[in-house]
Amino acid sequence: METILFLANPEADGTLGRAALDSLAAARALATGLAGAKLVAGLAGGDVQPAANQIAACGAARLLGVAAPDFAHSRYATDVVAAEALCRAAAATIVVAPATSRWNRVLPGVAQRLHGRIDTHVTGMAPGEGRPTITRWYYRQRMEAVVQRSQRPWFILLEPGCGEPWTAAAGQATIETVAATLTDADRRTTVVGIQAPPADEQTIRPDAKLLFVAGAGWTKTQPDGKAHAAEAESLILGFLAKSKASLGSTKSLVDISGEGQAVLKFMTHLNQVGQTGSTPRHPKGLATCCHGEEPHTVGWRFINERRAVNLNPNCSWAQGKADVLYVADAFAVMRKVNALLAATHG
Repeated sequence: METILFLANPEADGTLGRAALDSLAAARALATGLAGAKLVAGLAGGDVQPAANQIAACGAARLLGVAAPDFAHSRYATDVVAAEALCRAAAATIVVAPATSRWNRVLPGVAQRLHGRIDTHVTGMAPGEGRPTITRWYYRQRMEAVVQRSQRPWFILLEPGCGEPWTAAAGQATIETVAATLTDADRRTTVVGIQAPPADEQTIRPDAKLLFVAGAGWTKTQPDGKAHAAEAESLILGFLAKSKASLGSTKSLVDISGEGQAVLKFMTHLNQVGQTGSTPRHPKGLATCCHGEEPHTVGWRFINERRAVNLNPNCSWAQGKADVLYVADAFAVMRKVNALLAATHG
C-alpha cells in the first residue's frame, strides 16, 4: 500500500502558489487511482497554518507541518532537514513536490539520505494498473518516456503547468507538528534578505498568459541598412510592461554578443527557450523575428496557441508550426500593438 506525501513550501504571503497546487492535484489523482493508497500533506516554512487552511479540504489523511523561523527562507541545510523529517513522519513511499528551484535543489539530497530514488522534470503521473507511472522528456525534450520504479521511497518533482491546479474553499486545518532538529552547522548560512528587481522589471513570468519570444532578427540590419537595437529594446520592454507577458529568446539572440553585433541588454540565457533552454507552459505564444527551426520550436510544444511574426512567408513557422503566421515587419507590428495597448490601458 502506497503512502503518497505531497510536499510544499508556503509563499511569502503564507499561501501555496500555483506550482504547489498543480502538484497537489496530481498527488490526489494518483492516491485516488491506487487501491489502498493514502495521501499525506507535508508543509515546511516559517508559518504553515495559512497554507494548511488553504488545503484543508484536499482529503489528506494527515497534515504534517514543520514550522519555525529557520525554515522560512530557502536554504539547503535547513530545507533538507525539514523535508527528511516530514518524509520519515509520514512513512512516505512516494513523495510528490513541485519542481521549483527550492525543491529541485533539496530533494535529491533527501532521496540520498533515505536511500530512495528521484525523478525530476516529470510532466505527468498515472496510477497505471496498480503500479504508479510517470512521464518525462529526454534528449532535450525530443523523446517522451514512461517510467516505473520499484525502489521506495520514490521522489517525484512535477513540472509546473502540467495540469490544472487543485482548488477548493479554505477551511480550518489541524496540523500535526513534526520536530526537525537543527544543529549549529545547519545555521552557518544566514539569510540576510532578498534582492530582486521591481515587479515591472521582471521579464520571466511563469504564470503569464502570453509568452513573447524575440529572435535575432530584432538586432539585424533593417530595410534602411541600419540596426535599431535601441528601438527594439523600447518596443519589447514597452509591450512587456503593458501586457505583463513573459519574455523568451532564441539561443541565437542571447549568444549574439559574442559575434560583435548589437544586443538587447535585458536579455540573458535565463530567457532562452528551446532545445538548449526552457520549455515554458503558457496558454498563448507569440514569436517575433525568429524562423521557427526545430531546436527552437521544441521549447514550444506545451504552448497551446502559437502565433508568429516574420517577413519570410516560407520560414519554418509557416510549415505547420504556428497556428497563425503574420507576414509583416515585427517593428511595425509592435509599434501598432503598443499604441493600441496604450490607448486601451493608458
